Amino acid sequence: MNDAVIVDVVRTASGKGKPGGALSGHHPADLLATVLDALVERNGLDPALVDDVIGGCVSQSGEQAFNITRTALLAAGFPESVPATTVDRQCGSSQQAGHFAAQGVLAGAYDIVIACGVESMSRVPMGSSAGGVDASGEGLRRRYPEGLIPQGISAELLTVRWKLDREELDAFAERSHQRAWATTEAGGFEQEIVPVGSHTVDETIRATTTASGLAGLKPAFTGVPGVERFPEIGWRITPGNSSPLTDGASAALIMSAATADRLGLRPRARYHSFAVSGSDPLLMLDGVIPATHKVLDRSGLSIDAVDAYEVNEAFAPVPLLWQREFDADPKRLNPRGGAIALGHPLGASGTRLLATLVNHLEATGGRYGLQTMCEGGGMANATIIERL
Repeated sequence: MNDAVIVDVVRTASGKGKPGGALSGHHPADLLATVLDALVERNGLDPALVDDVIGGCVSQSGEQAFNITRTALLAAGFPESVPATTVDRQCGSSQQAGHFAAQGVLAGAYDIVIACGVESMSRVPMGSSAGGVDASGEGLRRRYPEGLIPQGISAELLTVRWKLDREELDAFAERSHQRAWATTEAGGFEQEIVPVGSHTVDETIRATTTASGLAGLKPAFTGVPGVERFPEIGWRITPGNSSPLTDGASAALIMSAATADRLGLRPRARYHSFAVSGSDPLLMLDGVIPATHKVLDRSGLSIDAVDAYEVNEAFAPVPLLWQREFDADPKRLNPRGGAIALGHPLGASGTRLLATLVNHLEATGGRYGLQTMCEGGGMANATIIERL
């Protein structure tokens, strides 16, 4: 069987996902084109050799409609002969793109493929793809007659189920910013970030964040219609212990080990194991637990054998409940900070986590890395890579 190797993986620095954010003046297709172009330039690769480009994007409407991955590929100057497709597995879209890409290599369907993702939350607001209509349908309403709920309420329910208090959530958020800023100051992100104009530093990191400062923030979801059906909620989720709205793009160059050798390219890591799992669409965010159990079972590895864990910080409860479930070493969990500090540009986050994980393993000499991400509708992806 072929090995599916990661030759390179890059991202933009994050931009605040609102008008005036550092990347808000850039069309999302141009953001994605920037990382696609950088990927082939950095590796001296003829883009005509790429068999496919698989991109993740969640809000596929407006400027992100009509297969934005193909639009970006053409904007990057790739030959017209190179195809592209855009996938939506909610927040895990580009992590799933990576799975599809690597699985295609393993199956012998691809020699070279790019997995990537983009989201401009400043220009295409979250939820806008529904166009203001009911996207549920009668069958879903019959199954869940009381209705599904926003992710913020799911996060609140998880704090109750896992007995996570506000102080613990805010302390974790402080740690995310501290680790991200320390990595920035040490130049740890420079290898993975490609500039968009002059923008090269994550705009969403707040170096002065403290848990005591976060304690003054008000809960974010008290006004959501229907929350009265959950009287147990303690209102612990705030903008400070949640990931911010973010603009960004990311991309990974994946190929067979034999192809990398033939082209004289050095693989940085290989895909070791994959998993994807469904979970309760009400709680929604705890899918990282069954997905991680599945990928560990498939890999034959224990959690202690893994040198670093990237668990997406959509909300602070997610990595905290994951850490508790697996009795995981907190020093290995999001060691360079996570989405609370670095941002969560939805469709781009999967390959963003991959970029940070590969660079951390190289910097520390670690062998195995695990990444997992909760996803809307109650799903999660999990991936284990091995540094080469």
